[in-house]
Amino acid sequence: MNVLIKSATIVDENSVFNGKKVDILIERGIIKKIAPSIKNTAKTTEIKTSDLHVSIGWFDLRANFCDPGFEYKEDLKSGLKAASKGGFTGVLVMPTTHPTIDSKSGVEYILNKTKNNIVSAYPAGALTVKCEGNDMSEMYDMHLAGAVAFTDNKKSIKNPGILTRAMLYNQSFNGLVMNFPNDDYLYNNGQINEGVMSTRLGLKGIPAIAEELMVIRDLFLAEYCNSKIHLTNISTKKSVQLIKEAKAKGIKVTADTNSYHLLLDETLLENFDSNLKLLPPLRTKEDIKALIKGLKEGTIDAVCSDHTPQDIESKQCEFDHAKFGMINLQSSFSVLNTALKSKLSLNEIITLISSKPRDILNLETPKIEVGTQANLTLFCPNTSIVYETKDLDSKSKNSAILGKKLIGKVIGIINQNKLELN
Repeated sequence: MNVLIKSATIVDENSVFNGKKVDILIERGIIKKIAPSIKNTAKTTEIKTSDLHVSIGWFDLRANFCDPGFEYKEDLKSGLKAASKGGFTGVLVMPTTHPTIDSKSGVEYILNKTKNNIVSAYPAGALTVKCEGNDMSEMYDMHLAGAVAFTDNKKSIKNPGILTRAMLYNQSFNGLVMNFPNDDYLYNNGQINEGVMSTRLGLKGIPAIAEELMVIRDLFLAEYCNSKIHLTNISTKKSVQLIKEAKAKGIKVTADTNSYHLLLDETLLENFDSNLKLLPPLRTKEDIKALIKGLKEGTIDAVCSDHTPQDIESKQCEFDHAKFGMINLQSSFSVLNTALKSKLSLNEIITLISSKPRDILNLETPKIEVGTQANLTLFCPNTSIVYETKDLDSKSKNSAILGKKLIGKVIGIINQNKLELN
């Protein structure tokens, strides 16, 4: 695979070419030359467009691919295709499938089925057997097989003893425990954020304290174990403040939020759009401001897509009966860039979806320098885009941003000696 990228602005804080407009020559998947101008002497595939930018390949921390067991919603092939279209060269695959990815064979299934794909799939192993929260899974075996983190996805760990033992056990092999903070008893089958909108619409509310109480618990446990923990899907102002205070105390915590939680708020639920039924729910404008401030200050470390496909029957029904989640891999950058464009620099935005997620998982970060394997995302950050159903590569189409004008377009990705253009 030989490619010549023309007149591209480099977006990579770790590169000596950061902020410079250059040509990049790639031969057999290796970056051979970076210069202000490179002649195309070998009739190499040339990529040239206005507003072209290049960064290291993006990485998503939360992708539900529903495979095995729920392939009618999404499978590994369609999920990785959506990731590619969204500019991601790596994804962390959630384990809540059927059967659950809670053993060595489950991890090997993911790795074998995605081998040699342009998008690298990294399995997250279940933290407990069948994600039921009762018994710890075979985490060390899964670690040896290739699992890079352990989580029960949206099934929060209720039992503090289980979470404590999991964190202590993971210290022996530098594993990472991820937990979604959501107290089931306070969540109590709620539908949307508890507040004015839930009262107005007559829907059962999910209080912010359902998240915040578990954030407090997890932070105390991480401090007690002197262990690292990753809190995922952070959505409230108070959670951001709690994590900021914990980091100041030296507690080993990292956190992420979802791109759509930075753009969409609870007032959009007035039309009962089931695609906006999300967990955690869309919060208030005040919460969004706090999340963005948390990203700016480094309290929130990364942004993920929280890609959650649901079939038509799960969404085209009464709001009360609709399932949570929306697809977002393909649109996540556009949503994020639209939300943060005037608030964070482009370098800061790209870091949140490229190097920071890899740092959390202790994965090697690609480089934009001569002699390294090309792992790149090509994009136009100032170009408008409108996603339509026909543009989506996911099997499911449960997206709340269809038809909306967003800023930021992905041109393609380069990885594993392969090129894929949109």
